[in-house]
Amino acid sequence: MFSSWSRTLLTTLLTSCALARLVQAKSVPQQLQKRAQCAATLTVAEGVANVMQSTYWDSFLGEYSGGSLWTDANALEDLHNLMLGADINTWSSVADDSYIGRLASLELSSGEWEILLDGSNDDAQWVILALWKIADYKTARGDNADAYLNAAASIYDYVTTQWDDTCGGGVWWSTAKTYKNAITNELFLYTSADGYLRGGGQTYLDNANNVWNWLYNSGMRNSQGLFNDGLVQGTCVNNGETTWIYNQGVIASGLAALYAAGGSSNTTLLNQAEITLDATISLLTEDDILKESCDDAAAGGTTCDSDQQIFKGIWTKHVQYYLDMANDATRTAKYSPFLGSQESAVFHYGTDSADVVGSVWYAPNQGGSIFSPMSTTSGLEAHIAAAKYGPC
Repeated sequence: MFSSWSRTLLTTLLTSCALARLVQAKSVPQQLQKRAQCAATLTVAEGVANVMQSTYWDSFLGEYSGGSLWTDANALEDLHNLMLGADINTWSSVADDSYIGRLASLELSSGEWEILLDGSNDDAQWVILALWKIADYKTARGDNADAYLNAAASIYDYVTTQWDDTCGGGVWWSTAKTYKNAITNELFLYTSADGYLRGGGQTYLDNANNVWNWLYNSGMRNSQGLFNDGLVQGTCVNNGETTWIYNQGVIASGLAALYAAGGSSNTTLLNQAEITLDATISLLTEDDILKESCDDAAAGGTTCDSDQQIFKGIWTKHVQYYLDMANDATRTAKYSPFLGSQESAVFHYGTDSADVVGSVWYAPNQGGSIFSPMSTTSGLEAHIAAAKYGPC
């Protein structure tokens, strides 16, 4: 949830004059192109989204009860991803009513965003992705998306200031500058490459190439092909910490965006992405279903915190984005069955009698699954990705 000081600042800013707008960026053509979607899966996704909104959405605050800034950003991104895929307008007012949307309307400076984001450089980029997806939806409907695009550009400008030469490069996890990790830099790869495709200019592409070169040489990807959490402060070696599932998906979407930004000629980038995607399927699953290290279907067994409950769905979403940008029927066919299996597991194992999705997908819940806005968002992401790229 959001702190009282940030709410106070928002209230103050809402009564002040809006700041000068930044230059508008362009939408990505690949993200707006239509592809045949599975109507049955979209119907299930719409049902989950309706439950998510009726159960957890607080329209007064513009937040999800029990959520946080970055998980809210993912949920907003997902709603608009679903509306684009299903060609519906069910939740068209949610973006402008949301806390993130209210902030976007203010045309804040990079410095103001840094304060409101509490110096969290990964959270900042999850917000960028939400802003972009909302802008894609609004643009597709012929609505003005300037405020969302400008806010994304402003936040990106702040994030770029967090790169330095410690450990040879990379963006810090936070402005406290105590940790360089995988997810922050994988997101920077994606926001830089996708930002370039959206008209952000050569600096975006340079940043994308620089961060990929750094990630590739950082040692964070282990001998199994999976990314550990980050680097040891001081020695800059792989810390051997958990190979969280979302780390293994966001790297793929970033590499595919960089592939598209380079004119779709260097398939080495896609092959690098699939080293990690394939390792995920091989090593982070049980009976072909994603299983986070903290997942346990048995009563009292699950230890996943509120962040970790969303990780699996983020993987499926970023595989969708990977396939969007790769635009390769062979690669789609490779991952389609697995995306379908995740969607089926969410439907048959992960969803309770009230149609709320729990945190465990790999087996029927025996009291260990957690039901929350984050776990429901995660399940929604699995349905949306499968609607586009899974078997129907």
